[in-house]
Amino acid sequence: MPEISRFYGIIIKMYFDVHHPPHFHAEYGNHEALVEINTLALIAGNLPARAMGLVTEWALIHRDELLKDWEKVKNLELPDKIEPLS
Repeated sequence: MPEISRFYGIIIKMYFDVHHPPHFHAEYGNHEALVEINTLALIAGNLPARAMGLVTEWALIHRDELLKDWEKVKNLELPDKIEPLS
C-alpha cells in the first residue's frame, strides 16, 4: 500500500485493491482509520481525537489531490505524494 503523506507521526496510505466510497487509510501508532474523501466521515477504525483532527485538517486542504490519487490507485498507478501538514 503506497504511502501518500506523513506528518506528526501520522501515515496516510491508499490501497490498490480499492472499494467504494473513495477513501484513504490513516495510521497513528497502533490505531488505523479509514476516512471517506468526499465527506471526511470515519468509515472504520479509530484514531485518538487529536490525530483525527489533524487528519481532517490535512484532508480538507488536499481533498482534490486525494481524489486524483484515488483515480490513480483504481487504475493500478502509483499515487502522487501529498504535502504534509505543517
